[in-house]
Amino acid sequence: MTFKTLARPLIFIPLIIAAVAVFWLLSGGPASESPQAPVSVAVKPATPDRGAKPVAPVEQPSMLVGKVNEAAPPRRLPKSLSGTSVPAGWAKVDSSGALIPTAELRQMFEYYLSALGEESLQQLVARIESTLSILEEPARSQALETLGAYLDYKLAVSDLESAFGDSTRLSPIEMQQRMEEIQALRRSWLDSETADVFFAQEEAVDRFQIEKLRIAGNDTLSKQQKQEALARAEAALPEPLRAARKETRRFADYEQARREMADNPEALQAWREQAFGTDTAKRLAELEREQQAWDQRWQAYSQDRKKLMMSGLAGPELEAAIGHLRGQHFSETEQVRAKALDSIR
Repeated sequence: MTFKTLARPLIFIPLIIAAVAVFWLLSGGPASESPQAPVSVAVKPATPDRGAKPVAPVEQPSMLVGKVNEAAPPRRLPKSLSGTSVPAGWAKVDSSGALIPTAELRQMFEYYLSALGEESLQQLVARIESTLSILEEPARSQALETLGAYLDYKLAVSDLESAFGDSTRLSPIEMQQRMEEIQALRRSWLDSETADVFFAQEEAVDRFQIEKLRIAGNDTLSKQQKQEALARAEAALPEPLRAARKETRRFADYEQARREMADNPEALQAWREQAFGTDTAKRLAELEREQQAWDQRWQAYSQDRKKLMMSGLAGPELEAAIGHLRGQHFSETEQVRAKALDSIR
């Protein structure tokens, strides 16, 4: 069995469009919506909502918790986390010193667990424990218990999802069943209040996607009725997700407008200003000019680089020649990007 982790997307220009895409793609890792009432974290996995105690795996990841001295992690962060910061806002306690579960606490767990493969699970758990050490009791012990329960849930949900297979091939009824079983599993390993906070936005997205499939497959509805039903389903999403979907649609419309008005820059600029306002429209136009200039330099550089590759140079001489060529076509900052692109082609 494999331990499931989150993947992180790579970001390229244009920056504004990329930022919108990343915001929507990461919505599965919930962000805090509104202040939560102070609640304590149960220190044992709760009894399942469906009345059956969860069956523990033979080797529970939670057994790694509390063994920080046995797996001291390297002082240097894994490469994928280099230059990043630990998510903030997770260390919240109530007036009695009990831990307040937050979406940010799960984000902190996932921040470290995303580097699984670069370091062992035991080392990453040790990193999380070190981060949790800033808490006073009883919050520290409660956070460690929550971490252990979350790790066991991750393993269990990985097995459950494998049993369902490719989720894109499931019918709405099968997706509903899958969602309900995953939700029950979350509340088997975590108490209900913690599960609600950890997975609020993720579960809202699941409900929306299922309803979206039902609407699309309902042949008794007209196109207009389907649009109205979809709008009602979207209105049930939390506000941050509604805002993200709205922005995503706006930039999708922009991409279409760019294609349709490629030969009419004046009309495209007017469209930008109407859709985004004057300031954003100017920035978008500037980004497009920068991208076009980059594309032209990249094309010229690629042709020159190809000639160098065929010139008979090799080893350090070839690397030096290519480095000099980059300096001719790109600024110092752009040379870093060009070198990175060269490494993958």
